[in-house]
Amino acid sequence: MVLTEKETATIKDLQTQEQACIEKYDKYANEATDHVLKDLFTTLKQHEEKHHQSLGQVLNGQVPSCDCNDSEGKMYTPVASYGAGVESDAKKHDCFLATDSIGTEKLVSGEYNTDVFVFGDSDVRKLLADIQIEEQNHAEMLYKYKVANSMA
Repeated sequence: MVLTEKETATIKDLQTQEQACIEKYDKYANEATDHVLKDLFTTLKQHEEKHHQSLGQVLNGQVPSCDCNDSEGKMYTPVASYGAGVESDAKKHDCFLATDSIGTEKLVSGEYNTDVFVFGDSDVRKLLADIQIEEQNHAEMLYKYKVANSMA
């Protein structure tokens, strides 16, 4: 598979977004107070690393397989660490990190939603659509964390 100049630039832009997510989740895993949120950020960082690698494979002319039926967000059930009515500085800080991350996931998901139409190859479009679903799942997981901890 040979990418056009526009397709190559789009993949590189998406890789930049994924790299920013990797760095954000690494930073946030270190900053989070709650161990459940730390673990979630670590998991999300690993997912973003996989996305970055998949995009790298596309740049090298190969399209990795995808399942296009992710349900990780639906299946995620975080354990509450903060009780209702508790308004500690740690809870406020963790709420900020989770909320900021949801915003990031929305932006990245939107990029995939738009950029999928740049590609002529249906396998690349399928991969990008799958990654977009995974980004939506990340936002859902973060939201469920907030709900479980009376932050939403």
